[in-house]
Amino acid sequence: MRILIVEDEPRIRAFLARAFEAEGFPVDAVEDGKSALARALKGSYELVILDLVLPGLDGLDVLRELRAVRSDLPVLILSARVDLPTKLRGFELGAVDYVAKPFALDELLARARVHLRLAHVGDYGATIRAGELVLDLPSRQARVGSTIAELSDREFHVLHVLMRHVGEVVSRERLLAEVWGYDFDPRSNVVDVCVRRLRRRLGPDNPIETVRNAGYRAAA
Repeated sequence: MRILIVEDEPRIRAFLARAFEAEGFPVDAVEDGKSALARALKGSYELVILDLVLPGLDGLDVLRELRAVRSDLPVLILSARVDLPTKLRGFELGAVDYVAKPFALDELLARARVHLRLAHVGDYGATIRAGELVLDLPSRQARVGSTIAELSDREFHVLHVLMRHVGEVVSRERLLAEVWGYDFDPRSNVVDVCVRRLRRRLGPDNPIETVRNAGYRAAA
């Protein structure tokens, strides 16, 4: 399972390469956007870890051009750009995950393993699944049995986060951070309101579970 690391800071690039190699993954590492795109299009990779601020070609442009040709290749964004518009744009362009710098290595490795496992079993593409629920990424439609739901932007991103971590408990705080932004009032009930709307749209067979005092989970 070869990984492509795209990072212009030499120390971080070397650190990431050593960390993943120590976990047994073959690694290629490049420092600029043009090299990243060329490698990703020609090489045999299972995962790309992509910085956004890159010389030559911006990371979002790399992602856009890569998605036009390789929609099956999972891209995890690792960036200090944590403003909500940039994060949402990254997901809209097809990123499967977004990790903010500074980052905890153990968390990054854990997330990478999840996406490598999903890529290995072929669960990436135009749709993702959780039980009977199918989320179509290009159209932003969700389907449970014969029920097809058109989703608002927030609903889509909340559901996308839950389904990227199917079977895992996702806290309200994490959903707030990833969908509404880190500066949003943590006492707000917007997550609960959004999940209630999602459940109504998806019908009684939806797989979204409430985990008391912890958050929500999309059941497998």
